[in-house]
Amino acid sequence: MLEHGGNLNDAALRYGRPRNEWLDVSTGINPVPYPAPTPAADAWHRLPEPSDELVRAACDYYGAPRMLPVAGTQAAIQALPQLRLRRDGRPARVVVAAPIYAEHAHCWTRAGHAVREVPYAQLDEAAAGDCEVLVLCNPNNPTGAVVAPDQLLRWARQLQARGGWLVVDEAFGDTLRAQSVAAHTGQEGLIVLRSVGKFFGLAGLRLGFVAAAQSLLDALADWLGPWTVAGPSQQVGIAALRDRDWQRATLQRLLADGERLRGLLARHGIAASGSALFQWWPEPRATEFHETMARQGVWVRLFTRGAGGIRIGLPPDEAGWLRLEQALQIWSARG
Repeated sequence: MLEHGGNLNDAALRYGRPRNEWLDVSTGINPVPYPAPTPAADAWHRLPEPSDELVRAACDYYGAPRMLPVAGTQAAIQALPQLRLRRDGRPARVVVAAPIYAEHAHCWTRAGHAVREVPYAQLDEAAAGDCEVLVLCNPNNPTGAVVAPDQLLRWARQLQARGGWLVVDEAFGDTLRAQSVAAHTGQEGLIVLRSVGKFFGLAGLRLGFVAAAQSLLDALADWLGPWTVAGPSQQVGIAALRDRDWQRATLQRLLADGERLRGLLARHGIAASGSALFQWWPEPRATEFHETMARQGVWVRLFTRGAGGIRIGLPPDEAGWLRLEQALQIWSARG
């Protein structure tokens, strides 16, 4: 199993510091989550039937013509390679943008597909080539790189002409809504993944959505089987997706905090890129930086592939901001 951010149990065990004494900025999850309402009592008792109300709320919020609720986008990331095999009866030629959320390449490779990891700057050439599936995050996780919607739609048309798929993971897209291509997923071959975990800060809800043509959503639903999204998750998801006042206030706060984090890093000589929810940079001494932060009880995300890099999410409060700044001061003093 791949390692991801949020693995605070590992941090506590490795460094002998209790969980409640850590500042965890290792994920890109909103640290101030949506105030989830208490689910109705029967949500715990009844099997979770498909909810048309949840689908309507998701389509309204994400601007997609049709969507399938899933138990987090991870469920779809694991299922799509299997669906492709089932459809074609053979492995596909798959290009996965790099760097990227590691589960994408991992799941396509594990299913037996021929996977190439291609830098974002070379994706146009890859789409025009002979690949049958192109996978990317937009904005990218972990770098925050963004591909314009017109470019994405052009790639989708190129792939669709040869029966291919363009898979766009928009898990961090809530703060860049103008960049989404979810509205165009009525066309065959364009698949968009959306997550309630990041912007709404509800990763534990395990709720995401897939936007695609109806035929693919039907095949995906059949593959995943019944009762994929828990009843309490459905009810909380409906409330969060419909709460426009909370969404507007949260967007303003996240955009401001994202700039604050970028500025804080810059003051310590770190030129980072990212999104409103996280910042990332290629760090030559990534392991040393990670260790220095951990010794101060600050848990950041370490990337060891390639040249190495660091991703830092947003602190939850002023005490967290101060603690992060103090840890960065210790790093800066090391020279």
